[in-house]
Amino acid sequence: MKTIDKIPTGKIERASQLIKTGFKVGGNYAAYYGEKIVNPSLNKDKLNENNAEDIYDGLKNLKGSALKVAQMLSMDKSIMPQQYVDKFSLSQFSVPPLSAPLVRKTFKKYLGDYPESIFDTFTPDAVNAASIGQVHKATKNGKNLAVKIQYPGVADSISSDLALVKPFAVRMFNIKGKDSDKYFKEVEDKLLEETDYILELKQSLEVSEKCKHIANLKFPTYYPELSSEKILTMEWMEGEHLSEFAAHNKDRENGDKLGQALWDFYMYQIHHLREVHADPHPGNFLIDKDSNLIAIDFGCIKKVPTEFYFPYFELSDPLVIGNPKLFNEKLYELEILRNDDTKEEIEYFTKLFYDLLSLFTKPFHSDFFDFSDEVFFGQIATIGEEFAKDTQIRKMNGNRGSKHFLYINRTFFGLYNLLNDLKARVNTKTFEKYIK
Repeated sequence: MKTIDKIPTGKIERASQLIKTGFKVGGNYAAYYGEKIVNPSLNKDKLNENNAEDIYDGLKNLKGSALKVAQMLSMDKSIMPQQYVDKFSLSQFSVPPLSAPLVRKTFKKYLGDYPESIFDTFTPDAVNAASIGQVHKATKNGKNLAVKIQYPGVADSISSDLALVKPFAVRMFNIKGKDSDKYFKEVEDKLLEETDYILELKQSLEVSEKCKHIANLKFPTYYPELSSEKILTMEWMEGEHLSEFAAHNKDRENGDKLGQALWDFYMYQIHHLREVHADPHPGNFLIDKDSNLIAIDFGCIKKVPTEFYFPYFELSDPLVIGNPKLFNEKLYELEILRNDDTKEEIEYFTKLFYDLLSLFTKPFHSDFFDFSDEVFFGQIATIGEEFAKDTQIRKMNGNRGSKHFLYINRTFFGLYNLLNDLKARVNTKTFEKYIK
């Protein structure tokens, strides 16, 4: 794969790249509508494929938060056209890596020496490259190591990238009022945390220690003495990415076993630790030869405050959802309904969230759930399409919900999709034994 020697970090440079991408997408639309005049039956598959290709190509050299957005979008199969999901999912572990000279320069700056002097062996070419960093293989004292190196300038460009995205997001989601800043601040804070490898090292050590007793779940060993704010060294774990495993796995029992480990891991974090690995995409999980789940990235940890935790999970109870008075109270606690809402807004958003939550919380309604159920995921896709086409929401204040929804909902969307990939049938209550 072609390597890159420089990442645009200035606001003007990055904006220029995005503008060029916009022109390409505009050209794709012009070509599509021109062809549709001649062929009225033409669908949008080719348009989506071309747009996904051009957008991904424009973002992959920017890296950082711009590429992270693509990664986040690829997790939501229910809303994004498949062409975008397929292309954007490459941002999880397959983008152009840094060149060897730039890697050596990073080592010299952040660990005080070049990699060939620090390790017994070091592969100059990255084995994986994602949105914020890339991974190299190394050895030291007979141990195989994975060394993650952060791209230069990623942290510095986050604020400017989000400033470029904000006007489009405000229009797309009809966000009004000064309170909208809280959502952008939440995203900015979490992205900045992901660029702090000292924090990631601390989180990795803590989570792996607290969750090591969960069956069929493994973690790498971490090496603080070989890590810094931009370099993170851990044990090399043999295995294939979850999506690669799921693509060829025909053993339902293996899928169930891995899905159960994944579900127990997430429920234990949320309900006991009150913090959770909020980046559940296939690139963050490996499957070893014994069908154990290996969690390898803890840069994005979302704490779940008490005032959000209780009303959020009370809404997963059918007795609460089915009780209009209790349901209404929880919507206010979670800032879905607001004191300045009109009667029309109250009625609209109450029905909208009743429909959404009645469906999305189904896995919590019984002791077992089959995540291979395509009817369930088809219903999620349908309600997502209806929401996207709903013109009424454009007339209302779309500034809805606690800021904590952003990463908690992202976590559940990602978790559900991973479990669907595995075709897993899980016991939704077994995590409780780990808490006891």
